[in-house]
Amino acid sequence: MKIDTKYRTQETEIMDDFSLQGEELRNTLDQIAGINRMLGGNSIIIKGLRKLLKDADISKPIKIADIGCGSGDMLRMLAKYGRDKNITFRLTGIDANLYTINYAKTLSKDYPEIAYICTDIFNAEAPDFDYDIILCTLTLHHFSDQQIMNIMPALTRSAKIGVIINDLHRSKTAYRLFKIISFVFNLNQMSREDGLISILRGFKKSELEHFSKKLNLSHYTIKWKWAFRYQWIITKK
Repeated sequence: MKIDTKYRTQETEIMDDFSLQGEELRNTLDQIAGINRMLGGNSIIIKGLRKLLKDADISKPIKIADIGCGSGDMLRMLAKYGRDKNITFRLTGIDANLYTINYAKTLSKDYPEIAYICTDIFNAEAPDFDYDIILCTLTLHHFSDQQIMNIMPALTRSAKIGVIINDLHRSKTAYRLFKIISFVFNLNQMSREDGLISILRGFKKSELEHFSKKLNLSHYTIKWKWAFRYQWIITKK
């Protein structure tokens, strides 16, 4: 089958249904978290966090939000990192799926530094962002270009220190490699189908550069990372 990666696909993912619940969703969240850890995706956030905290005042709590937090795997990793480094984090996971949020709460019961909010960030009643650092881990690709242009100003304006985006590089090679991973690790149907669509909804570096220019960002970096990810860091200075 011919793979066209010239433009972002408009096809939606199964997981984009915020009313979704049940065992298959739970298994999919576990599989996504496991693959992300295995391929080093979480380290992209840690490295970005180190950069943002280099000049920050870590004598007081650092408030961090993860937009589209899923099962909270990234937040639990950050909680462990903060404990290891004697940095006090106040971590908040935000997701639009109530079942997902409740599952994240269950998995995070030993992490009092993590709180969760169920809300659609595009909803007019969504809470205002008030954080030092805002993360988007494999979330931005779920949004259309116009949605990205609508939400990014709020994120960059509200994050006192900066924003870290960790998302997919749209690539034929990545698409084919994920097919192999799906077979080797026997991923369920939702993980397989959504994973392939996610890659086709991912980004080229030129597109992230275009967003940056349209948003009039002055201080940012965009770097390619293994495995077929982009790390887009936006700072206030």
